[in-house]
Order: sequence, then C-alpha cells, then structure tokens
Amino acid sequence: MPVKKSKAAFRTIAEVSGELELAPHVLRFWETKFPQLQPMKRAGSRRYYRPDDVKLLHVIKDFLYNKRYTIEGLQKVFEEQGVKKFLGEKIQKDFFSSEEFADVCVNKELIKNIISELEHIKETFDSTVN
Repeated sequence: MPVKKSKAAFRTIAEVSGELELAPHVLRFWETKFPQLQPMKRAGSRRYYRPDDVKLLHVIKDFLYNKRYTIEGLQKVFEEQGVKKFLGEKIQKDFFSSEEFADVCVNKELIKNIISELEHIKETFDSTVN
C-alpha cells in the first residue's frame, strides 16, 4: 500500500512512474528532452521529484499521449508559452512558501556571495602573478 505524502513531499522515480503509469526509463528520457524537468539527484543518482516536476510530467504525458504532440512540438510550445503557464500556482505556493524553501534561498544567496568573493580573490591573485 503506497504511503500518503503531503503535496510538498519529494517523490522517487518509482512513485512517479507508478502514478503516471510509465516506465522509469521514459521519465529519464524526458529529462534529456525537457530541460525544465530537473529532479534533485542524491547519492547514487537517485532522483527525487519536486511537486512541480510531477505536475510537469503530467503535462508532458498529456501533450504527448492524449493531445498527440511530438516531443519537438511540445518543446516549441514550452519555448513560446513558458512552462509556468501549465503548472499553475496552487502547488507552487504550497511548496515555495515553506520554511524549508526559505532556508534554501538564504543558503543560495550565501553561496552566491561566497562565489563572488572567491572570484574577486582569484582576479586579485591573477593580476598579482601576471
């Protein structure tokens, strides 16, 4: 019996492929064709799909299987209209308003600052050596 998870929970490739009734290799293939789809990868390349990734996979499946688009045709639709149009706001608000996401944003800003400082140090070092 599957475990009931919250909307904001990350899902494994097995859970998502079961939900979509698709083989895991199809999901991995779609990752190569749709750069907007970027599940988090952990040790051993285990994939964890965010809620938006799952919703995007539903959109991709609908366009390819029900609306009979080609991959190239769907890529063009995403390019022209943007992916956010298809994702809506409900799941994004649940996920992006969480305290955990706020912590990630703070850490991202800290990392950007560190990278900026390191680049400055490198420039200073390069100008001193040359």
